[in-house]
Amino acid sequence: MGQKLQNQALKRLTVDEFKNAEKRPVILVLDNVRSLNNVGSAFRTADAFLIEEIFLCGLTGAPPNKEIEKTALGATSTVKWTYFKSTLEALVYLKKNAYIVYAIEQAEYSISLKDFCYTSEKTALVFGNEVYGVEQEVIDACAGAIEIPQRGSKHSLNISVTVGIVLWELFRG
Repeated sequence: MGQKLQNQALKRLTVDEFKNAEKRPVILVLDNVRSLNNVGSAFRTADAFLIEEIFLCGLTGAPPNKEIEKTALGATSTVKWTYFKSTLEALVYLKKNAYIVYAIEQAEYSISLKDFCYTSEKTALVFGNEVYGVEQEVIDACAGAIEIPQRGSKHSLNISVTVGIVLWELFRG
């Protein structure tokens, strides 16, 4: 089975090494995410996958915040972030800077995550509010929607789980 690895054996980057490391050209956009724990979890997952940046939009909480830090575990010090008053404002910025923007949402013409082909292009992924998902006007402003196939009765996942699943699937190859 093997011995559990200790932190020094994991060869984790220091904060400075992380900041200087080449990032994946992906920006996570949090669209009015209410839970500060979900925000912190998004930071921690973004750190794990060397994501370029997180955009915090609308009512999404921002660092410094003790509740965010409970789940971020220091990732707010490594992952770059920017706050926007609205998600649409963030999308305007992203499009001006040549990012392809996808909503992570169940939508009429969504692409199944298992069929989505990430090609290392500058990409932004919009994750929505825990109750209402990604706002329709935001979906309309995106290049498309990506959906995680689900078979249960709830048909939704917590945003922290969704961020992890989507990033794992994009970068597992």
